[in-house]
Amino acid sequence: MMKYRIFLILFCLISNTHAFDTFAPDGSMYIGVDYYPEHWPEERLAADARLMQQAGFNVVRLAEFAWVKMEPEEGVYDFTWLDHAISVLAAHDLKVILCTPTAVMPAWLAKKYPSALALKPDGTRIVWGGRKNNCFSDTDYRRLSKSITFAMAKHYKDNPHVIGWQTDNEFGGTDCRCDQCLAEFRQWLRDKYDSLNELNRAWGTHFWGLTLQDWDEIPIPDQREGQWAISNPSASLDWQRFTSWLNVRFQHDQVEILREHCPDHFITHNFMGLYQEMDYYDLARDLDVVSWDNYPTFGDDETITIPYGSSMAADVMRGLKNQNFWIMEQTAGPHGWGWFGRNIRPGELEKICFQQMAHGADAQIWFRWRTCTAGREQYWHGLLGHDGQPLRRYKEAKQTVADYRKVEKALHGTTVKADAAFIYDYDSMWALRIQPGYPGNSYQSALARYYNALFRAGVNVDMIPPEQDFDNYKVLFAPDLYIVPDGLAERLDAFVRQGGILVTDCRTGVKDETGLVHPRTLPGRLTDALGIRIEEYGSLGTKMSYPTQGDLGEFSAINYVDWIIPQSAQVLQKYTGPWHMTDFAAVTKNNYGKGQAWYVGTVFNESSFYDTFVYQILHAADIQPLVHPPAGVEVCIRQDNETMLLFLINHTDTLQTVDVPSGAVNLLDNATAQKIVELRRYGVAVLQL
Repeated sequence: MMKYRIFLILFCLISNTHAFDTFAPDGSMYIGVDYYPEHWPEERLAADARLMQQAGFNVVRLAEFAWVKMEPEEGVYDFTWLDHAISVLAAHDLKVILCTPTAVMPAWLAKKYPSALALKPDGTRIVWGGRKNNCFSDTDYRRLSKSITFAMAKHYKDNPHVIGWQTDNEFGGTDCRCDQCLAEFRQWLRDKYDSLNELNRAWGTHFWGLTLQDWDEIPIPDQREGQWAISNPSASLDWQRFTSWLNVRFQHDQVEILREHCPDHFITHNFMGLYQEMDYYDLARDLDVVSWDNYPTFGDDETITIPYGSSMAADVMRGLKNQNFWIMEQTAGPHGWGWFGRNIRPGELEKICFQQMAHGADAQIWFRWRTCTAGREQYWHGLLGHDGQPLRRYKEAKQTVADYRKVEKALHGTTVKADAAFIYDYDSMWALRIQPGYPGNSYQSALARYYNALFRAGVNVDMIPPEQDFDNYKVLFAPDLYIVPDGLAERLDAFVRQGGILVTDCRTGVKDETGLVHPRTLPGRLTDALGIRIEEYGSLGTKMSYPTQGDLGEFSAINYVDWIIPQSAQVLQKYTGPWHMTDFAAVTKNNYGKGQAWYVGTVFNESSFYDTFVYQILHAADIQPLVHPPAGVEVCIRQDNETMLLFLINHTDTLQTVDVPSGAVNLLDNATAQKIVELRRYGVAVLQL
């Protein structure tokens, strides 16, 4: 297992990322739009470029889905239209980010190489006509993807107006089940496990007599009706790891070419925030900077994404490389395919953008410039509508740019620094999708219960991989950490012994890295640190709840309960019913070495529990928020050794007042704060302390 992990990391590092300043050479932020000149008459190009320049933009992303226009037939390339677009944009002081266009294959490719189309579980090929429909194992698709990448890199390597590249578009998706993918999967398993004996051990194939005696007997794990197969959870977990790796390898093919021929250009990719199908740590290693696509108003329940979801996603993106990130697609209006969501309300566009800046965004690019009149995304609205007129959303973007320019000088070189971190682990996420354990359980929901409470408390946090050093943090949150290899357990134990505070909860430490259940009484290797034993546990389904009371108050336990037996731990909350639970704890705290380990053995129905609980954690860790925000107001701090910037973001549609340190200067209006800052509806303030 360790050999495999080292192999994967070395694979991603071969190309070596290079030092990259996310700001322009003149010290300004890159701000702009995603633009598709191929969608509009050529005579419209100059008018669009002029409007972009007037809005204060200085960068444009191009060519994301233009493979067929650049290579109308195999090996025949035509960049004249793109050259012209770049020259017109450059005449209006706009730099360009080019995309490798491999997210949509040309029709000629699908016709000539039908195996390039992914094979569905039912044995039929995906029908050409959409995007993300390719097989990442297909040799012809990989060859042709490298060819178009090489042709673009060679053509634009010396173009002074091109500053960087985006690989493909929103990697993930296609779960191809063709013979090539099966052969690749078997080889991937050979590289990982070395022997069938080790594979059989890791997968636990003695169960049901599923022992493998030849590599050719390995199937693609079954998947029925869109549900994860559980006939062998370990095999399903490895299949998920493998399909993620295929995307990483595909990107690596392109990065090698771009590094060789365009060494002065940066390379990025547009990630999708809390997307679950890929290990984003692996995908990010090859890149100079992470970018992501932020659509907080998408969906029916805006309380999920506004303000919490987009905040958490931004912290995840910052944690992928432990550095600031770009927004490559920022919401510009209503979006959707068959149907569309709500519109951006007047004044809301700016606060959506400033939320990302507060969490580490160093560049801002809206998707899209103009709402398209054809195709699947006719209802994915841009800054301009179908009519191409510069109306309200354009004017709000222009104002946002003006406010960004007021902040950019102080912003340069700052980032978010946190005393608390969450372990954000894709293995645990995937394993819980395969076997949630109880109805409604999901890894991201478990994190969100604590994250949202910290958000409400006005505390910055980091999202980090399990492998990262914990020494820089006072508090480590590890909810639902389902996969806990012994090495990780030992590091968590040491973190507490040396003075850290560990917060974890139900279903933590259940499995090892292969997906096999540890043959130990829970919480396994964390028993000493947590000071508890869990001999039994149970699901409450969707209709039962158990009452609890204790130092934290009276709250209802739902979904799941651990039957916690305190050893050295202090009981903070216990069950008051039903009768068989009254001897067990629901929440505990254990002093261990120089630190503490806190355990929550259930899911609480009331969000107020998590507010109260987090307050206790912050007090124990001596973490004191600089500002105590009212409900609906977000607080975030970016800083370097000399500058501290306090961001206040009003996510409500009513006036809010916030108590702040006296003497701080609001960079947006140059006013000096006198203990109170007023935030208008959807208002923002950036205070230099």
